[in-house]
Amino acid sequence: MIHTTHNVLLKFYDSFSKLDAKRMAECYHPDATFTDPAFGKLNYDEVCAMWKMLIERSKGNLSVEFFDLKSSKKNGTAKWVATYNFSKTDRKVVNEIYAKFKFQDGLIIKHTDSFSLWKWSGMALGLKGYLLGWTPFMRNKIREQAKDSLNKFLAK
Repeated sequence: MIHTTHNVLLKFYDSFSKLDAKRMAECYHPDATFTDPAFGKLNYDEVCAMWKMLIERSKGNLSVEFFDLKSSKKNGTAKWVATYNFSKTDRKVVNEIYAKFKFQDGLIIKHTDSFSLWKWSGMALGLKGYLLGWTPFMRNKIREQAKDSLNKFLAK
């Protein structure tokens, strides 16, 4: 049986692949939270702004592929790959992500993306990221910069 939550995941990733942050936001519950290795924990307004910011900064140079969507009434998972040039270094990143979802009222209430921050930092930052990306210092620096850029975007 395909749950309506499956259609929510399809809409979310289809909208993402079309770089449509507005339609992505429609998939989140107003009390939603999002967590990932780069941005940490975000609330509804922050996660909606994060997708908008990432899409705008990609300047059309972002491709999103999604597959293996699974869902029940309360939970879901997906695998997706984002390919883009990291805006600060213009280095190509191919980030493989595993997503977990919890649903409430037919919308995403909790979204957790998991990926290797060390692998990401090697692709995005080059040798420095490859050599230091696994260290707590570098991980904290990446999170700090991600949150800072999001806060500046939100302030606009």
